[in-house]
Amino acid sequence: MTMHEPLTGAPGPLPVIAPHGDFDEDTLPPLEVRIRETAARHGGLILDASRITFGDSTFLRLLLTTHQEADLRIANPSPAITRLINLTATDQVLHIHPTVEDAQNT
Repeated sequence: MTMHEPLTGAPGPLPVIAPHGDFDEDTLPPLEVRIRETAARHGGLILDASRITFGDSTFLRLLLTTHQEADLRIANPSPAITRLINLTATDQVLHIHPTVEDAQNT
């Protein structure tokens, strides 16, 4: 798993986190720490999900929890993440955007 540093700091646009790879119970903890710290520091974040190849129920729980606690915007979800979100009907709850730029301009 590789994660990029947030693109911006507070104040201003929300920072972007762009992880890639598979996220399950075993691999999620570093991403969870990063998301929680960024959300706490900036009040939200944009998750560029374009290179996430798998997410399980623990990943989905992280998205929903973060959504409840901060301004989470999911940008450009990969086919695997789109499928997860659609199958669980969380596309009705989460803020999904086609691009990072669209998420920044919301």
